[in-house]
Amino acid sequence: MSSHQPTGGKSTSPLPLENFSLVLGGPLYQLWSRAHLGNVSSHLRLRIVTLSALCWLPLLLLSAWEGTLLEGVTVPFLLDIESQARFLICVPLLVFAELIVHQRIRGIIAQFLERQLVPDASLPRFNQAIGSAMAWRNSVAVELALLLFVFSSGYFIRTNTFVLDASTWYVTQSDGQDHLSFAGIWFFWISIPITQFLVLRWLYRILIWSRLLWQLSCLPLALIPTHPDRNAGLGFLGASAYAYSPLLTAFGAQLAGYVANRILHDGAVLTAYKPEIALLVVVGLLLVLAPLTVFAGQIMRTKRQGMREYGALAAEYTRDFERRWLRSQDRDGEALLGAADIQSLADLGNAYAVVKEIRPLPFSRDTFMQLILATLIPFVPLLFTLFPFEVMLDRVIGIIF
Repeated sequence: MSSHQPTGGKSTSPLPLENFSLVLGGPLYQLWSRAHLGNVSSHLRLRIVTLSALCWLPLLLLSAWEGTLLEGVTVPFLLDIESQARFLICVPLLVFAELIVHQRIRGIIAQFLERQLVPDASLPRFNQAIGSAMAWRNSVAVELALLLFVFSSGYFIRTNTFVLDASTWYVTQSDGQDHLSFAGIWFFWISIPITQFLVLRWLYRILIWSRLLWQLSCLPLALIPTHPDRNAGLGFLGASAYAYSPLLTAFGAQLAGYVANRILHDGAVLTAYKPEIALLVVVGLLLVLAPLTVFAGQIMRTKRQGMREYGALAAEYTRDFERRWLRSQDRDGEALLGAADIQSLADLGNAYAVVKEIRPLPFSRDTFMQLILATLIPFVPLLFTLFPFEVMLDRVIGIIF
């Protein structure tokens, strides 16, 4: 029974929402479109193959030409698990996530209007927020700044850090000096910057999403305290978290590859990286779920208002109910069994219980668990470095049976 009710009939979708997408915009998207690869669904596979091949295939060919594909150095190319994970798992997932986010986020924003949560008086501000998000998405300056950053950071990585303290397919050590191979030049100046750009662009998209949700949370939404989702009608927002699951899996694959390299080439153990893995999980959860918390204040105000209003209604109704059925001597011959008053009392009790059970955050424990699982899936193969396969199989069978 929120005080902010729509003033008219069901609102129609405004023009900005018809073209809303966190993905379909920006200079890179325009390049894809000119290359006839801009369709987020039908051209998805080709874009994945194109980017992965651009990052990985030259490294394969150059390392084969230099004799470091499978031998010749301490860490040959095909045994550099981190690079395989980065370019064959992480990059495809970063591109694949565009399809999921495009489809789900647009539908989630549309539900604000489909559920009539935006009063007619607030529609101009709603449209303005959508338009602002699209303007941020299309920013040429931001993408150019990201490109400048990743290519300049590539120089920093090349001159200051090398991932493994050994001779590798991308760098060899002689006379105390590090020397880039031809594959290493492509690795640091092309492959790494492309991956970094994809990651940073996704972080920027999450920033746009967070800002949009914050702007919508500032609107006087027509929330419904008795909505069965226990979020005053905003429970649909929790579905946005699942759209970002491929991103978390991509981040997990990157760290899992890093850890796998240490286990394979440096003799490290998986348990030594528990802090890094835990930090990745926490950061991933914050990236995906923190934007949804901006509605907590409005949800709880709706709950308090609903508790007052339904509490007053329940007091009035139960007082009349007791007066009629418990205190009155004359029921006009009406039988208690099957009386409409009994059903109405039960319905009122159910409505009050729904209001009382409203949660401030539009996501559940299941959301937490699925996001954590999405992040940790890439680490499953590394468990075999702790226990032989037969031991793990026996334990799983023992747990199941």
